[in-house]
Amino acid sequence: MSEAADENQNAGARKKTENKPSLAQVMQKGREEKKQQGGRQATSGSPRVGAGRQGGVADGQATSGSPRVGVGMQGDVEDQKEDIHSEDSDTDEEEYNMMIAGLSEVALLMKKPEPVFGTGFLYDERFTLHKNDWQSNFPEKPARVSSPYQRCCDFDLVSRCTNIEARYGTEDQVLLQHSQKQIDILQSVTEMDITERKELSKKYDSVYFHQETFQTAMLSMGSTIEMMEQILKKNVRNGFVLSRPPGHHAMTEEFCGFCFFNNVAIAAKHAVDNLGLKRILIVDWDIHHGQATQQMFYNDPRVLYFSIHRYEYGEYWPSLRESDYDNIGDGEGRGYNINVPLNQTGVGDSEYLAILQQILMPVAYQYNPELVLISSGYDSAIGCPEYAPEIVLVSSGYDAAIGDVKGEMMVSPAAYAHFIHMINSLADGRVCAVLEGGYNIKSLSEGVALSVRSLLGDPCPLLKPTTEPSDSVTESILNVIKCLAPYWTCLCYQPQLDEDEPCELDGVNDDPPKDGIVFQTPENKPSEYPLTYAYPYKVEQEYLQADSNWNNIIDNLIAETSLTVPPHRTCLVYDKGMKAHRAIGNPGHPEKPERISRIYDKHREWGLLERCLQLQCRLAEHEELELVHSQRHVQCMKELEDKEVLELKHLQHKYNSIYLTKESYICARMAAGCTLNVIDCVLSGQARNGVAIVRPPGHHAECEKPMGFCFFNSVAIAARYAQKKFAVKKVLILDWDVHHGNGTQHMFYEDPSILYISLHRYDGGFFYPTSTDGNYNMAGRKAGLGFNVNIPWHYGGKGDAEYLAAFQQVIMPIAYEFAPDLVLVSAGFDAAIGDPLGGCKLTPSGYGHMTHMLSSLANGRVIVVLEGGYNLVSMANCMATCTSVLLGDPAPPWRYEQPQQIAVMTICEVLDYHKKFWKSLKFRVGIPAKEKEEISLKETDSTDSNNINNLSEQLSSISVSEQSYKPEVKHPEEIMAEQGSSNGAEGGAKISSNKDLLKHYEDQGVEQMFAVQPLKNCKHLEEVTPLPERGLNVEDPCEECQAKGENWVCLICYKVYCSRYVKEHMVKHGKEAKHPVVLSYADLSVWCYECDDYLDNEMLKPAKQSAHKSKFGTDLC
Repeated sequence: MSEAADENQNAGARKKTENKPSLAQVMQKGREEKKQQGGRQATSGSPRVGAGRQGGVADGQATSGSPRVGVGMQGDVEDQKEDIHSEDSDTDEEEYNMMIAGLSEVALLMKKPEPVFGTGFLYDERFTLHKNDWQSNFPEKPARVSSPYQRCCDFDLVSRCTNIEARYGTEDQVLLQHSQKQIDILQSVTEMDITERKELSKKYDSVYFHQETFQTAMLSMGSTIEMMEQILKKNVRNGFVLSRPPGHHAMTEEFCGFCFFNNVAIAAKHAVDNLGLKRILIVDWDIHHGQATQQMFYNDPRVLYFSIHRYEYGEYWPSLRESDYDNIGDGEGRGYNINVPLNQTGVGDSEYLAILQQILMPVAYQYNPELVLISSGYDSAIGCPEYAPEIVLVSSGYDAAIGDVKGEMMVSPAAYAHFIHMINSLADGRVCAVLEGGYNIKSLSEGVALSVRSLLGDPCPLLKPTTEPSDSVTESILNVIKCLAPYWTCLCYQPQLDEDEPCELDGVNDDPPKDGIVFQTPENKPSEYPLTYAYPYKVEQEYLQADSNWNNIIDNLIAETSLTVPPHRTCLVYDKGMKAHRAIGNPGHPEKPERISRIYDKHREWGLLERCLQLQCRLAEHEELELVHSQRHVQCMKELEDKEVLELKHLQHKYNSIYLTKESYICARMAAGCTLNVIDCVLSGQARNGVAIVRPPGHHAECEKPMGFCFFNSVAIAARYAQKKFAVKKVLILDWDVHHGNGTQHMFYEDPSILYISLHRYDGGFFYPTSTDGNYNMAGRKAGLGFNVNIPWHYGGKGDAEYLAAFQQVIMPIAYEFAPDLVLVSAGFDAAIGDPLGGCKLTPSGYGHMTHMLSSLANGRVIVVLEGGYNLVSMANCMATCTSVLLGDPAPPWRYEQPQQIAVMTICEVLDYHKKFWKSLKFRVGIPAKEKEEISLKETDSTDSNNINNLSEQLSSISVSEQSYKPEVKHPEEIMAEQGSSNGAEGGAKISSNKDLLKHYEDQGVEQMFAVQPLKNCKHLEEVTPLPERGLNVEDPCEECQAKGENWVCLICYKVYCSRYVKEHMVKHGKEAKHPVVLSYADLSVWCYECDDYLDNEMLKPAKQSAHKSKFGTDLC
């Protein structure tokens, strides 16, 4: 930009702000307020909590209410108190664990999602006033904000955002992180001439001064705080601050690296000291290490600082020893400082995504921040000359972008949208991105615009398939994990090597520093710094030519990136006609018509239907069914319409877990046809994503036969239909039904164009469909080898923690490497908490987060199709949550739990087997063991006694309420003491008491809990015979098939047979012998076939006692 143009722009900025308060007026007002308060030390920051319009978050944010939790069918605990209080008040750990196990079977009634708030956008032309008067091409220039602003306008993004007015910060706020001396120096610059300013600039590393520098620095800092507070008030969900000068290099006593006041660090300090936040995550992806931000929070566990930066073993600016991976914090902050040093140039999307997947997101979920702040530098982007969970703050530097000559990295503009999308799953979506670096103007502008699009909820642009991360970055990732694993339990997927056993990557075996590196220290600090900035290119003409070449590359990337947004966000299909298929004579059958109507009603209750494009139902044509099924199978199903009831009842015994009616065929065609209508809507560009509330389910249906409640494989048909009609090249089918989708796997087992990934309960092959086909080593065949991925859980109890770990470690890395054009979700909800078949404990929140992660793929083209799920309340909440997330609502709050060790072992088996097919899984290698450094933490008296009386009191005292968010002003010491070790880097938010457990459910919006209410009396109890002398042995196999997975014992003849979900031998025994009362060896429940209900009677206690003793080795209490 020319000098004349700069002056015109500055003049325009001054004219537009004539009626706004000047910085001097703001500062004078602040001094008067301080004087009125008796000259107290300026430590609280301003705006103060409760100080009118600028009163922090005093009048805006509503916390989630304390939901009322009930036990029993009426949701009222009062009637249950007598029974609960009859238990021994000194409840031991075993009783507590039994209570937890009981709670894991409840179904959840979630509250309606809160309304969606917009994205804040803050830009002011006054940010362009700061400029270099003696070097016109200095990289930190006004165009760094004016050009990205124009690009955002070109995309019509600014008009879609909520405009947040810029405001000046105050001295009190600056003093949160900087000295009074720094304020005085910078303020004095306003009176200096150019010669004096040049002399002052020589005292600081990479800094220049302008007469407007103080004003713009105060405006940039104040605007960052303003956006953060608007997010905390819930006036906006998230926001982007397009400001300059940047801040993350500004130290307490020193200006540095284009930076004067540390905008993000001051905002974070204000939030924890004055607004009462306890956990803030700062993500800094600027190409240069934000050493000042690190220094300011190095011993403070309230702020987790995460930085990805170019390092080159210390040779790259700022050339500090403290920027390496082994600097992980100090004192109480040990483990809360994470550096990922990049030791080579040319690092691109694949490496950055790997860093986020392997380190940032697992740690962030465990840390559970209340806010995320992003120091958003774009100097790692292609072409940039710089690149050679309460809230999330992002130091948003874009100098790692393609074309940034200072960064010399290869991150595409589109990748930043994916980074933002990932981080948006944290802190209820409270994410504040603040511009830091970025010096290739075109790449920077594109990166900023795509970041804002992602904050607005637009689909992430398609990325090219990720490639194998470089060995250099792999070493950095493993070194970070090596140092942090003792502090973060989520980093548990690399085996620890013996002391004399080397890692296969040499760079992981030795600790830093590397020999021959000269670091910058106070001792070798130069007495004077150069006035002009020297690019890596010695001749300016070479730089200009390189800049031009990068611009051509960036132009090509822009042209290849589709930013089309469909007119509708989500389409939905449902038709009550599918309820016609029902089990005649067996109303208790789990695959019942009400499954879809209850889901549909929940969508209406939450107001989701009116936000969706609702589609008509249709029947799938025969040729569409025959895309995956044989003509013979389709004809056999068609013939069901002409058969009589008795004939159908006889015929259904030919199949595995199938009931037949005259309506079965038409309903199955309807389920498939409805799914295809969603495909048409999404792939024709009418809607971004879709939901199909359909039944009967489909993923067990084979090419030649129905099974497992399934007739036609709707998702498999949809995949082939999309390929045939819309020429879709690659489809990802993600199957999270608790049962393995055997039919889908078999249909695409040799097809590399369809990646099938299934998470399911396996139990060594004994869980339905009882086949070894669901094991991790069943990876495909011929051309399809590697394109079938099974994650087989052993035993029940798997929940959010296990599924999230599988997504982070296996599913998302493979998905990004596959780069699908369409994602189909076989969405069974029988792994949900309270499901009678699954025995798992996924919550609606867990399903919401999985949906959010998948939404980053395929340009947002994600279609969720109902499969299983048999607890009507639980599945309705879970599927409605998925739709809510697809509509752009934030994923529900998450509370970290450590995955079961057996689940971690399963994930490791999958990684070990599949890393030969997928290069993104290369991080599963042994690393040297590091010992945790013991630190003295302040202990808290937060552990409640684990007794049932206490739990009952807590259950009965919880009530639903909405309160204004009024953060209490607290001193750091008080906040530290409140946090204690449970929120520390050694484990995150653990559930260690009844109170913690209830908080876990409250955080996810649980309003009520319902448990299954058994019959107290039943006429068939008279048939129960005394217990055999030998008692019961839960290890006894089925007398027919020798299965041991899910067996029942008859309480009349005491024979043992497998369940209806294995081979139905107990069901057959009950009918043939007319023995209706049976006990489950899986969960010790008692069932009556004649009453079609659970039983609970005193006369059943001997059998339960014997089974419990056999199963757990202890008596039943």
